[in-house]
Amino acid sequence: MPTVIPHKHCVVCGKAIEPDETFCSKACKTKYEEDRKRQRNFMIFMFAILFAIFILMIFSTR
Repeated sequence: MPTVIPHKHCVVCGKAIEPDETFCSKACKTKYEEDRKRQRNFMIFMFAILFAIFILMIFSTR
């Protein structure tokens, strides 16, 4: 039975890579960093909206 060479997969595109690497190329690393930044900004925006709604609810009951 043939053995599989130890490897991991790129977290962006899924291409097989060396076990000690995370990305297959600089393009995948850049795309990953851009996506993480976009996700972080979206979370900050959503928390800001939630906070604004909470403040509006507090002041609308008076």
